[in-house]
Amino acid sequence: MTAGGPVQERPEVRIDRSDVGRRVSVRRLCEFVGDRPVFRDAIGVLTSWDDHGLTVVPRAGEPVSFAEQLLVAGKVVPLFPARRAPLPAATPVELQRIAARGWPAVEQEALGAWTLRASAGFTKRANSVQTLGDPGLPPAEALAAVRHWYAARGLPAWVEVVTPGTADDLRASLDLLGPADSPTLVRTAPLAGPARIGTGHDRVRLSRTAGPAWMSLYGKLSDDPAVREAARRVLHGGPSVWFATVPGAEGQPPLAIGRCVVDGPWAVFGAVEVQPYARRAGLATAVMAVLAARAAEEGASGAYLQVEADNDGAIALYDGLGFTTSHTYHYTRLSQG
Repeated sequence: MTAGGPVQERPEVRIDRSDVGRRVSVRRLCEFVGDRPVFRDAIGVLTSWDDHGLTVVPRAGEPVSFAEQLLVAGKVVPLFPARRAPLPAATPVELQRIAARGWPAVEQEALGAWTLRASAGFTKRANSVQTLGDPGLPPAEALAAVRHWYAARGLPAWVEVVTPGTADDLRASLDLLGPADSPTLVRTAPLAGPARIGTGHDRVRLSRTAGPAWMSLYGKLSDDPAVREAARRVLHGGPSVWFATVPGAEGQPPLAIGRCVVDGPWAVFGAVEVQPYARRAGLATAVMAVLAARAAEEGASGAYLQVEADNDGAIALYDGLGFTTSHTYHYTRLSQG
């Protein structure tokens, strides 16, 4: 080996481009001090490997990128061993705000302590007002401001109603406007549970972006270009976002997908989808386990998710992973009058 020259022999390299998306340990040549090579190691997710080189995202800090010829050793390593820890303390209001950071609307505006959110109509979560705290106006005036804000954007005025969380008098008045829309359970669990359950972890690949294959299975897309762009921005928004994919056969769509956002001690899960013909094979639990292990590697200890109250299959899955209900929410649509 000569100063500045490529690595000629790499018998310890036991990974290749097919391992992109897996957790790996790599050693790379960084420099020469005199005639002595200096190496550095990194453990994390191999997020890319192409003609430009490799990128590994370690437990914390910036991604590590380097040219392929500098790779000296590499191997796939087990998932991060999530340790048992108590569920982080958080009120329903705090959890709803964490969830909003993990599903950030394209446009947001404060109305006192409320948050108006718009994203071209992509999901009610990103197109509703979050009524947590005091709007700084009497309720009737605050709701009139909400109507006006959404009407100016050509969107229906949806109000997120959290129980407990939204003020009792406001919730009571909104309940008079009609039946609850999309009643949802908010469920939490210590992260170590999902991280240790299931098999088939080696089939799951992680990425920082939702590529065409991932998006092909995601069920909430529209043909409208503006809505698709809003979806892309919402899906990729958040403090530390990871996408999981279980690839299908060559040339075929993925078998399963999922998404996780790590936000301090909490990992928010969503978009867990499995092809109908691939269900009941443990793919959803494998996706959750790999995402949870990565979240634990970044320091999270609590898991959080939202599931519609009538989705019995998903609720049963999450029961098996140790999730229990923290609180609920639903939406109410304001008339334009």
